[in-house]
Amino acid sequence: MKLPNIVFVFSDQWRYQAVGYTGNQDVFTPNIDAFAQESCNVTQAVSPCPVCSPYRASLITGQLPLTHGVIVNDVPVKTSSPGFGNIFKKLGYETGYIGKWHINGQGRQAPIPKERRFGFDYWKVLECGHSYRNSAYYHNDDTELSYWDGYDAYAQTEDAVSFMHRRIEKQKSSSNGKENPFLLVLAWGPPHAPPPYEKDSPYNQYPDDVKDLYSAEALHVRDNVPEGDVETSKSLMQGYYSHCTALDNAFQRIVDYLKASGTYEETLIVFTSDHGDMLGSQGLWKKQVPFEESLRVPLLMHIPEEYGGDSGIYDDALFEPQDMIPTLLGILGQEKPAYLEGFDYSQYLLNKETIAEDSAVLSIYQPGGQWCRDSDGGIRGFSGREYRGIRTKEYTYVVDKNGPWLMYNNKKDPLQKNNLAYNKEFEEIKSNLHRSLLRKMSERNDDFLFGDTLVREFGYTEEYAEKVNPGEKELCLSNWGIVQEDVHHE
Repeated sequence: MKLPNIVFVFSDQWRYQAVGYTGNQDVFTPNIDAFAQESCNVTQAVSPCPVCSPYRASLITGQLPLTHGVIVNDVPVKTSSPGFGNIFKKLGYETGYIGKWHINGQGRQAPIPKERRFGFDYWKVLECGHSYRNSAYYHNDDTELSYWDGYDAYAQTEDAVSFMHRRIEKQKSSSNGKENPFLLVLAWGPPHAPPPYEKDSPYNQYPDDVKDLYSAEALHVRDNVPEGDVETSKSLMQGYYSHCTALDNAFQRIVDYLKASGTYEETLIVFTSDHGDMLGSQGLWKKQVPFEESLRVPLLMHIPEEYGGDSGIYDDALFEPQDMIPTLLGILGQEKPAYLEGFDYSQYLLNKETIAEDSAVLSIYQPGGQWCRDSDGGIRGFSGREYRGIRTKEYTYVVDKNGPWLMYNNKKDPLQKNNLAYNKEFEEIKSNLHRSLLRKMSERNDDFLFGDTLVREFGYTEEYAEKVNPGEKELCLSNWGIVQEDVHHE
C-alpha cells in the first residue's frame, strides 16, 4: 500500500469551545465543521502543559517535557529524538514546515539552523511572532528576514498549496504515481492575541474580509465568566472569532486544492491547536491554567479509507501532543520507536479498539508570563502556581504544592463551577484520582519540584537569558517565572 501524503495544520491558542461543530453558535467555522463530518473527531484531545513551547516540543519530538527540556516558553529543546521530520524522511517522505516554530530558544527573531529543524527540509519559519499583518520568516538557509504578504495565515496557506502542488504534480508524473509522499506542517499564529499580551489586549490584526462579521454586543459568553468580566470577554471574542473564521477560510483553501487535484481522499489531514484560551472564564485570561477552556483543543483526523479511516465521534482518547507521531506511524503500519514516549491510538481510530482507562497528566512546571505568581487570579484567587493533575473523561483533579487544589466532574459540571476537592462526599473518588496521579508521575520520574528549582536545574538563568537572548532577556525571564526578587526554594 502506498504511503499517503500528510498535511498537518495547527493553530495557536484555538480552544475546543470555539468551533461550530462543538456547539458554539456564535463562531462561524462552516468549513472546519464540514471537515469534522468527514473525519475522526477526537473530542477529548488536551494540551497537558497548556502553553506554546512545551506543546510544540512534545509534538515535534514525541516526548514529554521533562525529557525534551521545554518546560516553559522560549527555551531550547534538548533531546536525542530524531524528531517529526526525520522520522518520516526515513520512510521516504519529503518534508516541509511553514509558520511558527517556538522551540529553538535562541531568540524569537533569530534564524534556526538546519540541524535544529528535526528533519524539515522546505522551511519558511519564524521562531515566534504575532504581528499578523507584518509577519516575518526565514526561507530555508537565508539569514535575512523575509515578510509574508498581507495577513500571514492567508499567505502561508497559499505557500502550503504551492508546496503541495509541486509535489503532487511530481508524484503524478512518476512511474508508480507516488514514489515520494510528503509531510507538510502548517503552523498558523492566530487566533493568539498579538502583543502586548495583557489580559485585555485586543485580538486585532485579523484580515479585512472578516472585519465586519462579528458584533461584540451580540456574542454570548460562557456561564463561568464573572459578571464583571463579561464586556471585556465579548470585546476580545469579537477579534478572536474573526481570526477563527479567517483560519476556517484558509483551511478550506487547502481542502479545495486537494479535492481539485484528486488527492483529498488519499491524504491524511490533521487539524488541531496547541492549547486554548480562557477569554474570561473563571475570571482568567489566556492559558496555562488547568481548566477546560485552556486545556482542550480541537483534533480532527481525516484518514484515507484505504488505511481504514472512518468518520465519527471518538471520545475515549485523552490525546496529547506526544501521541501524534506514534499514532501517525501506527496508522501507516509502522512500529513505534522506543524513544517515543507517546501512546499509539491508531487501532482505536481505525478499528474502535477498546482503550483501557485513559487519562492525561496535567502539568505546569513553572508559572510565568501572564500567569506568574503575582498575577491577577480572578475572583477565586487562581493566581500562578506550579501544579500537577490528571484528567479523565469524567474528572479533572489537580494538586499544587499545598496539596489538593481542584476537582471537577466534567460531565455533570462542564463549566467547572463546583470545586469538589474539599467535598467529603467525593473523598474516595479523589483518593483514587490522587493515587493514579502519583503513579503516573512516578512513571515519568516527576518529583514535582518547585518551579524555580526546576528551571535552574535546566540552566534557565538570568545569565543564560542574557547570553542567548540579549534583546529579549526580560521577556524570557518573565516566561521562565524569574524575577530579581525571586526566592529560590529548596
